[in-house]
Amino acid sequence: MNVKIINGVSIPNIPWQDKPEGCFDVIWRYDANPVIDRDHLPGYSNSIFNSAVVPFEGGFAGVFRVDDRSRNMELHAGFSKDGLNWEIDPKRIEFVSDIPDMQEFQYGYDPRVCWIEDRFYVTWCNAYGWKPTIGVAYTYDFKTFHQIENAYLPFNRNGVLFPRRIGGNYMMMSRPSDSGHTPFGDIYVSQSPDMTYWGKHRHMMGPSMGWESTKIGAGPIPIETDRGWLIFYHGVLTSCNGYVYSFSAALLDKDEPWKVLKRGREYLISPQKPYECIGDVQNVTFPCANLVDADTGRIAIYYGCADTCTSLCFTTVDDVMAWLDTHSQV
Repeated sequence: MNVKIINGVSIPNIPWQDKPEGCFDVIWRYDANPVIDRDHLPGYSNSIFNSAVVPFEGGFAGVFRVDDRSRNMELHAGFSKDGLNWEIDPKRIEFVSDIPDMQEFQYGYDPRVCWIEDRFYVTWCNAYGWKPTIGVAYTYDFKTFHQIENAYLPFNRNGVLFPRRIGGNYMMMSRPSDSGHTPFGDIYVSQSPDMTYWGKHRHMMGPSMGWESTKIGAGPIPIETDRGWLIFYHGVLTSCNGYVYSFSAALLDKDEPWKVLKRGREYLISPQKPYECIGDVQNVTFPCANLVDADTGRIAIYYGCADTCTSLCFTTVDDVMAWLDTHSQV
């Protein structure tokens, strides 16, 4: 490894498949995609996608977006020994809270899960008055989830925490939006001393290149390296046939992560396979989680496909960083 991973963990059983012979891509797909089909919960799930996975007790745990057959958007917990074969709870997460005015669950989607200090924090697009904002909860065991205050006023999406305090504060990326599908969007970084009061909002970056010319949004939890924070983020192009969701990478300053050091001028993954192009929403590749093995630098990325199913792709920290060094728009 040329790039050092900071505060990483060893994941010897990380899902992995070597790069196929003759492949010139920086990120390559698992050849048995999708890993979670839309009907993984028989008779219940319409689709399972845009979900978050983390190492847990020698295996893996996750929070999954499950849209049921009434098309309610729900969050479900799940466990796996190998990160490929999943047992997902057929009942949605019932958040508990000691906040008297906490609104009952209306809908939730596109979760992220981040280990910080002594617990796993879950962020997701949460309904407040049926309008989207960033919900926040924490869990120790993926069985009981304690909901705390929403991070922001509506409207907001793609809330992604950094995995440690920076300058004494928690930090979160988000994309202010509107009540619809938001035909615009930049990424901002906000700070909090206590995971309740969020402020010091800083603009990180907005749409730039053609593949991301409509809007962008944060993806999985940032990866801390000796060169800065490595992130994957999604970008959206508005075509004559609708939105096209692809994703790329960027490198952020270690101490002031709203400062972009490098940013891919091309996408790394775009909708090209049938399971990415055909589904409830065509042409979507949407990353929500990455597993990173600190010993080898291997990265396994879970991404939603066509708002229908969940797939895996692979790369390494060295490969992505080398690509950014030669393909950056900054």
